[in-house]
Amino acid sequence: MSHNYEKLFQPLDLGFTSIKNRVIMGSMHTGLEEEKGGYEKMAVFYGERAKGGVGLIVTGGVSPSISGWVSPFSIKLTSNHEARKHKRITDVVHKNEGKICMQILHSGRYGYHPFCVAPSKIKSPISKFTPRALSTSGVRRTVKSFVKCARLAHKAGYDGVEVMGSEGYLINEFLVTKTNKRTDEYGGSYENRMKFPLEIIKGIRKELGEEFIIIYRLSMLDLVDEGSTWAEIVTLAKEVQKAGANIINTGIGWHEARVPTIATSVPRGAFSWVTQRLMGEVSIPLITTNRINTPEKANSILEKGHADMISMARPFLADAYFMNKAKENISEEINTCIGCNQACLDHIFKQKTASCLVNPRACREIEFDTLKSVNRTTKKIVVVGAGPAGLAFSVEAAKLGHQVTLVDRSSEIGGQFNLAKKVAGKEEFHETLRYFQVMLDKYNVEVLLNTNVNVDLIKSLSPDEVVVSTGVIPRKLSIEGASLPSVISYYDLITKNIPVGKKVVIIGAGGIGFDVAEFLLHEPMDDSEEGINQFLADWGVDTQYKHGGALLEKTEKHAPKCEITLLQRKPGKLGANLGKTTGWIHRAGLKKSGVTMLAGLTYEKITEEGLWINQKGESKLIVCDNIIICAGQLPANKLKEELDNSGISNHIIGGARKAAELDAKAAIEEGTFLAYSI
Repeated sequence: MSHNYEKLFQPLDLGFTSIKNRVIMGSMHTGLEEEKGGYEKMAVFYGERAKGGVGLIVTGGVSPSISGWVSPFSIKLTSNHEARKHKRITDVVHKNEGKICMQILHSGRYGYHPFCVAPSKIKSPISKFTPRALSTSGVRRTVKSFVKCARLAHKAGYDGVEVMGSEGYLINEFLVTKTNKRTDEYGGSYENRMKFPLEIIKGIRKELGEEFIIIYRLSMLDLVDEGSTWAEIVTLAKEVQKAGANIINTGIGWHEARVPTIATSVPRGAFSWVTQRLMGEVSIPLITTNRINTPEKANSILEKGHADMISMARPFLADAYFMNKAKENISEEINTCIGCNQACLDHIFKQKTASCLVNPRACREIEFDTLKSVNRTTKKIVVVGAGPAGLAFSVEAAKLGHQVTLVDRSSEIGGQFNLAKKVAGKEEFHETLRYFQVMLDKYNVEVLLNTNVNVDLIKSLSPDEVVVSTGVIPRKLSIEGASLPSVISYYDLITKNIPVGKKVVIIGAGGIGFDVAEFLLHEPMDDSEEGINQFLADWGVDTQYKHGGALLEKTEKHAPKCEITLLQRKPGKLGANLGKTTGWIHRAGLKKSGVTMLAGLTYEKITEEGLWINQKGESKLIVCDNIIICAGQLPANKLKEELDNSGISNHIIGGARKAAELDAKAAIEEGTFLAYSI
């Protein structure tokens, strides 16, 4: 298939240097920064992305001081000793013909430690620490710390720096009255409030001369009350250019904002309109960002004139060779980021090293290279079950040279992914299945679909190894009335598209319960201009920018397709085990659609009228037309028992091994690691 990504691969001339294409790998913290041997691991991580063809890499945020730490002992650059450690990163990137800028990030009141500082003594709603207000001399010392950090970055071999001025961190906090109540020269008028970032940029430019890239990350949408106005953003952008920045990057949303900005439920390219709005106000290049995960979408945004460059961060976790594959016209081989946050941001917020649900190799490159270097005997392997675990194993084992046969009773690969892809906001799972299908074909995996598997069939294939990845089966509800026609399993509901009535009860408020509610309430996501505008309106984003922060005073309410009651037996918050960075989005989305959520109850019986529950000792009837059962899953491991009884050695992975919580991340990881150890 031929693709045209002409705009994507145009070089960008900055005068003293040129960037080979229009894509930067955006900044993201990986956790390698704080790991033992982290600099060596980061060197391999960034080096592989440079080898993969990205135009410019921006590192995760590096603090210019202890007070700017994101958390205690997180990465900083304040000494020559630390600069020497960074040199191994820049050397590898340059060896692979890449360019790399270091992001300087001062966490401000978001710092999760007792030394945090801010323009004013105002606590963040997402941190337990109240910041100390910087004195006037403290502000000036902080400016100097940024300049020193940039000088050390230059010494370490970085091609430039990105000054982090968005997402609600320290610089952003100076810019808005919400967090800046100062009465000195850095508070009050906007001219005063923007002095802090401008002094930083001017200081870096003066210190390092003209041939050093300075990117300024400007918050174009704060998405919080009392945020910057559009006039202030334009003013700042013009002054940032005058101060000496070469490029302006787009920042979207403070961390405390209650608008989804990067989750999979956000339409692709949903925020490029705000970068377009600034185009023409300055003459330096503008970068747009957020939920851009395919070369088609990136190229389209450039063609429409929404930006001069595209920033993608997590897509380079999913596939280090994204750009090379696009350039070589094999973009169908790109392992697409699905925006799930499960192995990247969720890991970071749990203080674990980031990786990627669809690419467990991410941030473990050294570990995988060591495993790959092991001498292994080529084997004939039969894999039973083409869900996420079986697919991951089959592809990786075939890559390593094994002869793989993948068998499934279904008519298509994917397993539980075929349910997920039908849920509004999870359409990206189509991309993962497309990738796996292309890889199965590329590495000559024999795929037998519509095939019932038993011990005799496996024996007839004469395998050296058998891998059981037969997934899960829905748990049935064993109460009176559970067999009534109004009761439907989540599996039947989605696969058979069974119509439901106006009033629906969902039993089980785990990930599947929330997915079923989304499936019943919302249409598939649409990344057309109309679809994006609808998403922004639903979440209260004011594209006309009538107020600071660009939030609507009130959002339009839509009549839901059906009235849903979501139930959970255990007490406490529903969806407590959902992703740390996305759970709130699911809860807020269902709340907007009028879903009633009840916890701490028992199920008594089902009748023609509905479901009887007992809550706090009181029996009551929830009148409904249908009851959807999402009460967990059981491992589908009957085949393993039969193989064990027949004396056939086998390995079990994914939901067939552990079905307690359906987890695609664990399934793909298990399958991948087994391929390297079999």
